[in-house]
Amino acid sequence: MMKKKIISASKASLVLLLCQMVSALDVPLDSKLLEELSQPPTITQQSPKDYIVDPRENIVIQCEAKGKPPPSFSWTRNGTHFDIDKDAQVTMKPNSGTLVINIMNGGKAEAYEGVYQCTARNERGAAISNNIVIRPSRSPLWTKEKLEPNQVREGDSLVLHCRPPVGLPPPIIFWMDNAFQRLPQSERVSQGLNGDLYFSNVQPEDTREDYICYARFNHTQTIQQKQPISVKVFSMDSLNDTIAANLSDTDIYGAKPVTERQPVLLTPTGSTSTKVELRGNVLLLECIAAGLPTPVIRWIKEGGELPANRTFFENFKKTLKIVDVSEADSGNYKCIARNTLGSAHHVISVTVKAAPYWITAPRNLVLSPGEDGTLICRANGNPKPDISWLANGVPIAIAPEDPSRKVDGDTIIFSQVQERSSAVYQCNASNEYGYLLANAFVNVLAEPPRILTAANKLYQVIADSPALLDCAYFGSPKPEIEWFKGVKGSILRGNEYIFHDNGTLEIPVAQKDGSGTYTCVARNELGKIQNEVQLEVKDPTMIIKQPEYKVIQRYGQVSFECIIKHDSTLLPTVIWLKDNGELPDDERFLVGKDNLTIMNVTDKDDGTYTCIVNTTLDSVSASAVLTVVARPNPPFDLELTGQLERSVELSWVPGDENNSPITNFVIEYEDGLHEPGVWHHQTEVPGTQTTVQLKLSPYVNYSFRVIAVNEIGRSQPSEPSEQYLTKSANPDENPSNVQGIGSEPDNLVITWESLTGFQSNGPGLQYKVSWRQKDVDDEWTSVIVANVSKYIVSGTPTFVPYEIKVQALNDLGYAPEPAEVIGHSGEDLPMVAPGNVQVHVINSTLAKVHWDTVPLKTVRGHLQGYKVYYWKVQSLSRRSRRHVEKKILTFRGNKTFGMLPGLEPYSSYKLNVRVVNGKGEGPASPDKVFKTPEGVPSSPSFLKITNPTLDSLTLEWGSPTHPNGVLTSYILKFQPINNTHELGPLVEIRIPANESSLILKNLNYSTRYKFYFNAQTSVGSGSQITEEAVTIMDEAMASRQVDIATQGWFIGLMCAVALLILILLIVCFIRRNKGGKYPVKEKEDAHADPEIQPMKEDDGTFGEYRSLESDAEDHKPLKKGSRTPSDRTVKKEDSDDSLVDYGEGVNGQFNEDGSFIGQYSGKKEKEPAEGNESSEAPSPVNAMNSFV
Repeated sequence: MMKKKIISASKASLVLLLCQMVSALDVPLDSKLLEELSQPPTITQQSPKDYIVDPRENIVIQCEAKGKPPPSFSWTRNGTHFDIDKDAQVTMKPNSGTLVINIMNGGKAEAYEGVYQCTARNERGAAISNNIVIRPSRSPLWTKEKLEPNQVREGDSLVLHCRPPVGLPPPIIFWMDNAFQRLPQSERVSQGLNGDLYFSNVQPEDTREDYICYARFNHTQTIQQKQPISVKVFSMDSLNDTIAANLSDTDIYGAKPVTERQPVLLTPTGSTSTKVELRGNVLLLECIAAGLPTPVIRWIKEGGELPANRTFFENFKKTLKIVDVSEADSGNYKCIARNTLGSAHHVISVTVKAAPYWITAPRNLVLSPGEDGTLICRANGNPKPDISWLANGVPIAIAPEDPSRKVDGDTIIFSQVQERSSAVYQCNASNEYGYLLANAFVNVLAEPPRILTAANKLYQVIADSPALLDCAYFGSPKPEIEWFKGVKGSILRGNEYIFHDNGTLEIPVAQKDGSGTYTCVARNELGKIQNEVQLEVKDPTMIIKQPEYKVIQRYGQVSFECIIKHDSTLLPTVIWLKDNGELPDDERFLVGKDNLTIMNVTDKDDGTYTCIVNTTLDSVSASAVLTVVARPNPPFDLELTGQLERSVELSWVPGDENNSPITNFVIEYEDGLHEPGVWHHQTEVPGTQTTVQLKLSPYVNYSFRVIAVNEIGRSQPSEPSEQYLTKSANPDENPSNVQGIGSEPDNLVITWESLTGFQSNGPGLQYKVSWRQKDVDDEWTSVIVANVSKYIVSGTPTFVPYEIKVQALNDLGYAPEPAEVIGHSGEDLPMVAPGNVQVHVINSTLAKVHWDTVPLKTVRGHLQGYKVYYWKVQSLSRRSRRHVEKKILTFRGNKTFGMLPGLEPYSSYKLNVRVVNGKGEGPASPDKVFKTPEGVPSSPSFLKITNPTLDSLTLEWGSPTHPNGVLTSYILKFQPINNTHELGPLVEIRIPANESSLILKNLNYSTRYKFYFNAQTSVGSGSQITEEAVTIMDEAMASRQVDIATQGWFIGLMCAVALLILILLIVCFIRRNKGGKYPVKEKEDAHADPEIQPMKEDDGTFGEYRSLESDAEDHKPLKKGSRTPSDRTVKKEDSDDSLVDYGEGVNGQFNEDGSFIGQYSGKKEKEPAEGNESSEAPSPVNAMNSFV
């Protein structure tokens, strides 16, 4: 929120001017003007009416007055003229009416007691002072008196009278002992308003001989001391002992013990009393009571309430004090003294009288000749005061006549005054309680206009705020004021201006175009005067980017912005405050030009930050709150209550949330018995909860701690609670994850997850392990083992199901009956191989294998699936052999068929099938031989173009790396390319398969040709490679060109062509930078083989599969000059099969329907090399050896 205040330069001067009145003139408080104008005397300083003086010092009676011309002074004493010239001890200060009576040089103050009055007089009238009563202060000594010791029985009341001497003014009374230590006071012992010391009841400890009353006289700075008073308190026990010692056994003593008494008032006496107090004074009412026990005082006002905010109780409520009393405080006030035995009361009837006080005091009147005016003197009091008038200190009835004056009770009316009507009038209001005296002059002046505001005074204000232009003036008669814009502008009128009676021009909403010169003109019948002032309207200061509310984590950094806009002629100052005070004196607070940065924020930086921008004319501010957040402080005062065997209640006190509400509490526990120092999660509760009922486990030595969590993070853990050890009990649970799996064909290994010490519920944790063969009518075999997690049963049949259970027990008993699980004794290798293995070749790269399942009894374990081992024996196109890479596909479950993908075309393969269980593989089936049909060949291994001539080129090539069958021929296609990269007609040539080179003749000279070359089998064409070559130029033409090149005209033509090409290049460059397209794609498309079409995504062709070897070969770089189309394809073999029946390799798997989703890997065995052959068809990916 932004606050703004506008400081007007003219307001400060306006407060010095008085409002102009229609009926009278006010004289501005201008020192130069006051020096020039005639004025009757005015009393400015005088001594108090009741003036008590120190008789040891000179007496100074003050009387100061002002007037024009300066007044003269005279005094009266006791109603008669006091001639100070006749008394050498009395002098009057120069230019003053103050008297100094010299007492220190032999004078006596008592000789100058009396009533004094001062008169100040000049040619325009006389003013008088109050009647000043001079009395010297007195501090008389105490009269000699013989004080008898006070012997009082314990429990009785006692009053020690002070009776100080009468002084002027009355002394201040207090009680002390011989050591000048104030005597302690209480509800039982206290000092009354009259100075006496009251004991409601005396106690033995009140016995002492130095009760001394002191009277301090402040005027004379003296203290008078009364003779010490002795008090001796007799207790009943001591009195009985003393009497009993003087009596025989036969005498009877009837002294009574200390008895309690109901209250009796010591002061005031009787049931009622009266009190008169004057308005405005302090009313003090007192009630002190005797009684045992000590009474308690209570005050009430009958028929009303004690005035709030003005009522106070003093002296242990024995004194009622009401300040600034008024007539409304009159009434009956009752004090009630009460103890356990009864009460006593006293009613004080209070009457509030009033010395005269002003309702309307007469005010000085400045008039022009011929004007009218009034002096009003109104006062009130109780009783109502009498009003009397004096003129120049003389009762108005005997004062000189003035036809313009008429007295009407408390008002004097003046009509058509003249200069001779000037005088000083005194109003006296008096009753029996005092009087009031006021001087008020009537000053009749005839003065031409005067403008008191300085010429060309500059006023600067902020736009859209008020502008106040002063024109302080004086004249008699009162001048008329007019304002003009500029020196000779038109008079200002209208609602946009406000004209004040004191001459001030107010522009409520100043605008920038209002800047300039303003002229004030004052005129009356005696003259005319004008004055010019300047007004400048400034642009307001604004905060265009205010600081914003920030939430920052402890130890972070925060910045508040305060970007301002201001008038260019004003110099702003920017001050930052924190919580309306100065910024801390800390180097972490960095004040920049338009920001405040706080580094390494701490909690004490939390608060409101205010940016204040001050100029000489205005001030703006904007504030923002910084909230420092942090992780909460840890909880404390953890307490455990309601301890039971299986539960306890935990309570805590949250720590400071650090301005981010606590969202939840985390309760952790430590098991000091089993895992000391390790804390575990127990539970969580909402942040509003500070108690929680915790479930406990037996045989655990618990300690708890609590962590508070808010949005910032987790607090440090609280201090641990007290420890609580729960009693032992039977285990509540049994081991989990019980399994029975044989490690050997003749054993059963029973394993389980052991219970923790926390779960043991008591000492001596053991396990009862039980087993029996399933589906056989056998009894359970059991054994009790120590706290372990495994037991081995030996001598079991191979792969037989067992029922197993493991039960926990400790020194107190067993856990509940455990659940049974089924396990098996150890497995052995399968005994037989799958039979009736059949292979169906689907295409050149895919085959399907079938087999019969083996009997489950021969598996001797968990049937995992079947593994198909297959390997390439040789390529049918080349009789050479190479090392054998065996591949394995695993088919999960009881499958009877599978797919063999990734085969090489025109090759001979062998395979066998084996059954697999958890122990391993069974024997292999007899090897089955199958062959794959021919496929399309791979691209020729290279294509080279050599020996270019004018019309011929020589082509050489290498046979395909993977012929995938018997090559039938090679296909060569070529076409010319002109200078604009356009393709010519395509020529096709079929070449016998046994050829490796060809000479192309009848070609055009100096022409570029593009060649497409591929091999064929009976199945079809393989992928192609491309190459480009150029025939050479004709020699005769070349020589002619050389001859032409030497001609000057040819050189000039070439230069012109070069210039034209340069221009075209620049244009192309500009177009390209502007987003033009260069037809590279079209040119590449133009070079592509028109017969090669991209493969459709939905044609069903298998992806490429590679073994490790084929991968290495495929990643060899192409030979120099060879090119391959980016969209080369592999033709699809006719097949209706999908990947449903593929097996799984080491890292792959088949779905339940046999679909292949993995890669191949194979075991390699060395065989005679068969040359550099490999399959062009897709090779396997990610071979897999494991089951899924």
